[in-house]
Amino acid sequence: MTAPIRIVVVDDHPVVRDGLVGIFSSELGIEIVGEASSGPEGVTVVDRTSPDVVLMDLRMPGGDGVEAIHELIARGTHARILVLTTYDTDHHILAALGAGAHGYLLKDAPRAELVRAVQEVAAGRPVLSAEALSALSGRRHDQSLTDRESEVLKVIASGGTNRTAAHVLKVSEATVKTHLAHAYAKLGVSDRAAAVRVAFERGLL
Repeated sequence: MTAPIRIVVVDDHPVVRDGLVGIFSSELGIEIVGEASSGPEGVTVVDRTSPDVVLMDLRMPGGDGVEAIHELIARGTHARILVLTTYDTDHHILAALGAGAHGYLLKDAPRAELVRAVQEVAAGRPVLSAEALSALSGRRHDQSLTDRESEVLKVIASGGTNRTAAHVLKVSEATVKTHLAHAYAKLGVSDRAAAVRVAFERGLL
């Protein structure tokens, strides 16, 4: 039997947290393992519970989500971070993705889309709202891959797996997946083959 996707919900509004807990608690294969009302509290809860996915709000009085994402990534968390917010401006989107978020979704997304987004992010695939894709598209020609993102894609392009890339670069597989997610977002793609193709087309590899 497949283990459930373990989630931590970070949002300063109790009603929103209760609503999300209600949605996901009724879904087979998903388990809520923690809640937090601020970024710093979220980091603490994630450290304690080691979830698969973190649903992260952005603007919270006790400490915002972008800072929490930075901190979680710096700590080497294995959790995938899906931003769930009302903010749809390029500034908020790019700040969150730049901090290391693996997905960006707005709170008005339908229930089925929320559930699917968690499943996709948990599986290592980036999830971006139409607004997030638009923001990235506007920046696409201004963005280049980091050295690490390029190195990961070069290994993938030569037929290597995530494990191979992790061995070559002497990092964890989770770190490789994070670099791939960031590369996907910058290139506007959703899979490995497309990422390699687009990177070559743009002369980034």
